[in-house]
Formats: sequence, C-alpha cells, structure tokens
Amino acid sequence: MARISTHILDTAQGQPAKGVAVRLQRQEADGAWKLVACAHTDQDGRCSQLLSDSEALTPGTYRLHFDTASYFDACQVDGFYPFVEITFQVRDAKQNFHIPLLLSPHGYTTYRGS
Repeated sequence: MARISTHILDTAQGQPAKGVAVRLQRQEADGAWKLVACAHTDQDGRCSQLLSDSEALTPGTYRLHFDTASYFDACQVDGFYPFVEITFQVRDAKQNFHIPLLLSPHGYTTYRGS
C-alpha cells in the first residue's frame, strides 16, 4: 500500500518538532478540499503514515496543513507563520510520498523526500 508521510525538523532548535497537528486533504473535482486524515507528529517529529488502511491513494492534488502557531506557542516562540500548507501532485498512486518540513520561526522549506 502506498503511503503519505511527513516529518518536521525545527531548524532553530536543531530538533524534531513534536506534537504538531497535521491535516491531509485531497482536492475534489469541484475544487473543494476533502479531509483525508488528521494526526500529530510523534516524539521524532514524524507522521509515518497519514493514510488509513481503508483509504486508498488515488492520483490527484493533495495538501498538508501544519498548525505551526500552536507549536510555536508551546515553545514560547513568536513565529511569523501561523500555519504552513504544502500542496503536491500525486500522479502515480503506487509510489510513496514523503514530504518533510524544515521549520523555523521566520521561515520554512520543503522538498520531496524518499
């Protein structure tokens, strides 16, 4: 079964960002976004599988929504971005998709991981 996973590294602290709320959504044909999964990053800053056993990965447009405001509040840090959204395209539903987030209070970056 294909999977969608993510992890977050807090580059300012040099450690995983644990406890961050993450939502996975898929764009429907009418343009609306459908919630696929909700999770929180674990102690290692990871969500290793966002698709449930009953949810098949299908081609289409997906996005990950990260609640960075709550994370920065818990760290007692003034963050600039209240949330981060990463939108990506699934063309081959047989592949795995790992989307890391490198996060700091005033910036972020992402890439397609393996």
